[in-house]
Amino acid sequence: MTGGAVPLTRPRRLAPGDRVAVVAPSGPVPEERLLAGLDVLRGWGLEPVAAPHALDRHPRFGYLAGGDADRAADLTAAWCDPDIAAVFCARGGYGAQRMADLLDWDAMRTAEPKAFVGFSDITALHEAFATRLGVATLHGPMTAAGVFLDDKDSQEHLRATLFEPETVRAVGLPTARALVPGRAAGTTLGGCVSLLAAELGTPHARRSAAGGLLMIEDTGEEPYRLDRILTQLLRSGWLDGVAGVGLGSWRDCGPYEEVRAVLLDRFGPLGVPVVEELGFGHGHTSLTVPFGAPAVLDAERAALVLDEPALV
Repeated sequence: MTGGAVPLTRPRRLAPGDRVAVVAPSGPVPEERLLAGLDVLRGWGLEPVAAPHALDRHPRFGYLAGGDADRAADLTAAWCDPDIAAVFCARGGYGAQRMADLLDWDAMRTAEPKAFVGFSDITALHEAFATRLGVATLHGPMTAAGVFLDDKDSQEHLRATLFEPETVRAVGLPTARALVPGRAAGTTLGGCVSLLAAELGTPHARRSAAGGLLMIEDTGEEPYRLDRILTQLLRSGWLDGVAGVGLGSWRDCGPYEEVRAVLLDRFGPLGVPVVEELGFGHGHTSLTVPFGAPAVLDAERAALVLDEPALV
């Protein structure tokens, strides 16, 4: 499945007593933050288990949480373990692309779908799970990340999505507003827009966002670099047929009015609704957005409204 955005298989919701795994597919994880995140999950009534290499550090490249093969083995094992009900990523950073092709996708296809949570660098894995497994995922805060540990709204929104998904059918903060008016139906996809651009031309990459509600955000990309990223997606034809665009946070990307001008310039001519400041991504609040879910992006209401709960 490497074409446009289509609805994907929804994993089951969580229940107290479920055993869940925490993996580190990208950057190294501070032990104290991992332990704090595990305590939060225990507070939800879950039984969290840290993957064997969750606290590893690569011997040469300090920006990686251990070797590529070890990180891939941890994720494969967690996904294929029938006693594990969900897989949480500990943090982002960089490294998911290095290990994506080392995952045992054949074995993972035979496993029961389960909730998979993360964002930032985990965008590469959201795309891989969509195209290689056909499984819906959750773009949400990571277990050892600051927004998960420090922001109660982000934490509670993820908990509700996992345990009571029918209570969070509309996603958006009061800050949300229409950048381009309109209303569109489609299937959600997206993540860190720089990672989506980096996926172009790679094996198993999605060929286009056609039929999709593209939910994007990023961090540390200056306006001219965002312009370059979006222009690459436009010129490649990847944005042809996109139904609508939801915008999250743009932390450390420069003055927001400059970022906003770039977003309007690049997306405005598409003639599709665009909603800004929805409240997901690297901001102070990071709402959980299901990917692979049929939904409506309503610029007048300034919200993403899911057709059905994120999890069954």
